[in-house]
Parts: sequence; C-alpha cells; structure tokens
Amino acid sequence: MKQPAIKNDIFEKLQKQIFSLQGFTPPSEGKQVNFGLGAAEQGFPNHVFPTGAVHELISDGQQHAAATTGFMASLLGKLMQDGGLSLWISRKRTLYPPALKFFGIDPDHVIFIDVKNEKDLLWMTEEALKCQALCAVIAEINDLDLTASRRLQLAVEHSRVTGLLHRINPRMLGNTACAARWKISPVASMLDDDMPGMGFFRWNVQLLKVRNGQTGQWHIQWTAGLFEHVSIAVQVATGKDLLKTG
Repeated sequence: MKQPAIKNDIFEKLQKQIFSLQGFTPPSEGKQVNFGLGAAEQGFPNHVFPTGAVHELISDGQQHAAATTGFMASLLGKLMQDGGLSLWISRKRTLYPPALKFFGIDPDHVIFIDVKNEKDLLWMTEEALKCQALCAVIAEINDLDLTASRRLQLAVEHSRVTGLLHRINPRMLGNTACAARWKISPVASMLDDDMPGMGFFRWNVQLLKVRNGQTGQWHIQWTAGLFEHVSIAVQVATGKDLLKTG
C-alpha cells in the first residue's frame, strides 16, 4: 500500500473514532433509524441523523413552540417505530397526548412527567438519558449551560438514548455540547382543490449548528407518516406574481 493511501486510511479511522466519541455512531455500529429527512440529513456526519445524541431545538413564542413540538413528535415517531418507551419531561406541558397518534405514536408508550422547577427537570433529564430501556427523552427546558450539556451528552454516549431538548424562550443560547441545534418555524399549509379542512403540517426547518457537519434550511411537510420536501409559494408585494422558495 502506498504511503498516501496509508495516511488516508489512518485519517478515516481517526475520524470515525472522533465521531463516535461525539455521539455520532456509524450505521454499521448501532441501530439505524430511517428518518427519511432527505437533504436535511446530508449535513450530518455519515449523512445520517445522529441517534444516541442530544439535540437542542430553539423556540421563540407560542407559534414556534407548537411547530417545534410537532416536529419533535414526528422524530419521536420514527425513534419508536419498532416499539419501546419514551419519556416526556416538562414544567408546563401543553401537549395533548392523544394527538401523538397522528405521528404514529401510541400515547401509552410515552411516560409524561411534570416537575415544578428547572433544577429538578435537568436532574431528571440526565438520569432518564442514562436509562438504556428508553428510546428517547424529550425535555422542555429553558436554559442550558455548557457544563450541564456535557453531562447530558456523556449520558447518551453510554446509553445510546436520543435526547431532544426543547428550549422555549431561552435567556441565552451560548455554546453547548449538543450534537445539533435546530430552529423550527410554522409554514402555512396548502389545501388540495375542493378539499375542506386543514392541510398537512409544514415547517421551516433550520439546522443552526452541527458538529463536524453542514448547516442548512429546508421546507418540510409531514404527510402520511413521511417527511416531504416542498417548495413554498410566497406572495410578493404586487400581489400578482409568486416567488418559489425552498
């Protein structure tokens, strides 16, 4: 083997080890979940949504929080598609559990815990993330510093549980040890011709931060249990033309 080839092989092995230490388990080494996020997954190392890692999702205001909850539920449905239990921890839960069925989740398989203060919530989240019997842990938390996030990330590196931290109106963002930082915004749905009611959920999905990966932004729709990338028609000032984005 030539010298450059040997160096490339060593570099590739070191890169895989670093990814593993940071919570990015290659598909061949762990359970692979097919999220079907398409282009949104290409920004991650190995082009796969990292499970067994901690993700933080940022919301500003009630509308964004509702959209983020829907997006998290869709991810949770994929994580629980083969059964198992998950934990949902919050201080002021507004989620209606039966609505989880829309995302393919049996509400009986999600344990809801309501706590009184942020300190207890953070402690309970860390302990839950250590439990290998769980598929995922969702925690609605406002603030998270670097030290606390490192403890959470260390917990999932041993348990391989996926953590979704919904940070609603955080006072500060700062740096964290989370694998990725997302921001989800609501997008107006589209109705089929002559069909009454509401359209499918649509979100503007922003990947604001990802370790060893590429950030990006996409318009995604949740249709019949699947993610679908869509183009959004935006009305311009004249009111006559439509500009396609997404």
